[in-house]
Amino acid sequence: MGPSDLNLSPLGLGCWQFSKGSGMVGRFWPMLSDADIASIVRISLAGGINWFDTAEIYGGGRSEEALANALNAAGASPRDVRVATKWWPIMRTASSIPRTIDERLRRLKGWPIDLYQVHQPFSFSSATAEMNEMAKLAKAGRIRHIGVSNFSADKMREADKALRAQGLRLTSNQVKYNLLDRRIERNGILETAKELGIAIIAYSPLEQGLLSGKFHKNPELIRSITGPRKLSGGFKPAGLQRTQPLIARLDELAAKYGASPSQIALNWLIHANGETVFAIPGASKPHHAEENVRAMTFALGADELHELAELSALCAKR
Repeated sequence: MGPSDLNLSPLGLGCWQFSKGSGMVGRFWPMLSDADIASIVRISLAGGINWFDTAEIYGGGRSEEALANALNAAGASPRDVRVATKWWPIMRTASSIPRTIDERLRRLKGWPIDLYQVHQPFSFSSATAEMNEMAKLAKAGRIRHIGVSNFSADKMREADKALRAQGLRLTSNQVKYNLLDRRIERNGILETAKELGIAIIAYSPLEQGLLSGKFHKNPELIRSITGPRKLSGGFKPAGLQRTQPLIARLDELAAKYGASPSQIALNWLIHANGETVFAIPGASKPHHAEENVRAMTFALGADELHELAELSALCAKR
């Protein structure tokens, strides 16, 4: 991943949905049982996923705890599995980073933090100040590598410059990216990542499930969506109509590869930009985890990658 020594599967598992319905952010997803979480993690591991992304803000640490419990129940080892988590910066200063690291490690129950990320660019401190505190943790062996999330191209440069001054590098920037949201290709983030050799971690890689095509085929399913997700314009009739041509092509390619539209969409994401982009689909049911891992077992052709890029440009968010 990026300039680090982390050897990661192209897909990780996003663990926001492990928040146990706790806190404003955690209520975005329905509460999952411990048994389902354990099954999701076990299936992911068996399918070749070797890293998991969580965060402090996901249920105030409940996601971190649930992930640690599931990894332990699966008999996973830190030798083979990597954990990424995030520090929440809003209404805080950089001094919170060292003050809260013990709580992160406690929640993770001994699992090391292989990638520690600043979750948002908004805080009372500069990116440079945050990276200086992160560098101290890395040099003390409390974390292994340093990343950011939702940082602009300029903020990425500032963060990487600060770490270079400490003899370190910025590993990654976690941003929203998928076939229906390709803004990072236009705002300089993807270009800057490639220039600096920094990895992109794509969250919401299926646009909250829209790229599965199930809502296009059966709009009645939208009524069953809980939380603020159903308010997205993509789930409204005009949004479904706008993206239908892309969904139709995903269906055709799915039939060709014996896959699903979701798997085609994920496969495009991890192959369209060489080795720059990793993705972290979530899974709120065990069969979602099975879907995820299948996306790593084939590769779309170069012409198909290009065709999907052109078609999605007509349907994606501006």
